[in-house]
Amino acid sequence: MPLPRALLTRPAPEAARWAQALAAQGVAAEALPLIAIAPPLDAAPLHAAWRALGDYAALMFVSGNAVRGFFDAKMPSGHVHSALQAIETRAWAPGPGTSAALRACGWPAGRIDEPAPDAPQFDSEALWARVHAQAQPGRRVLIVRGADATGRDQGREWLRARLAAAGVAVTSLPAYRRAAPLLSAAQQARARQAAYDGTVWVFSSAEAIAHLRQAVPGADWSGARALVTHPRMAEAARGAGFGQVACTRPTLAAVAASIKSAAP
Repeated sequence: MPLPRALLTRPAPEAARWAQALAAQGVAAEALPLIAIAPPLDAAPLHAAWRALGDYAALMFVSGNAVRGFFDAKMPSGHVHSALQAIETRAWAPGPGTSAALRACGWPAGRIDEPAPDAPQFDSEALWARVHAQAQPGRRVLIVRGADATGRDQGREWLRARLAAAGVAVTSLPAYRRAAPLLSAAQQARARQAAYDGTVWVFSSAEAIAHLRQAVPGADWSGARALVTHPRMAEAARGAGFGQVACTRPTLAAVAASIKSAAP
């Protein structure tokens, strides 16, 4: 029997990269981005963070988009490498994708902390298991994350609470904005078809599930299959009405294997 097609809901550039990578694993995939990424409304706080980079014990980047947004606001390119080499500031990443984005932007690999490769999930809890010893009273940590379409800071507060309890001074900084995409008529039609044709929806964000419900109101998802990369997303998918929901680790190999196992 042929493998089911995968529908990738990450932001457009990431969805395209994943589609290509899954194709190399023998999985047919297409992109239906359900999160639009935009620059922050005001880049001045990012510029200020770059000037004060060495004042922080660590910068925690919530995602690859946070990394790219932060580096888009960097100092003139000739100074970035020397600035990063001159400080001891560490970069915290919740998973390997964020770590890869940091290395691609020039952050020294030896100053990047991430969860253990065999961690059940790549999230703040798994990251905390690796970096909690760095949380010393009086240190400063900057959490680089996203904002909503209006520029309002958004994100989980779990890690901030742990750091604050340890006496760390924590600041958060939006490096990009997330918004609901405007789906074309063809994309809406594809989404409705994927509600019943055996397509596997791949979600890496509960926000993407919310955007899908807004973009295709009234759709019946009881015959649809969702593959999610965290238990919180599984709850969101079931809440949206997806009839079949499976959870997998957020690695390419794990996602590909899960899609293949979904073949009838």
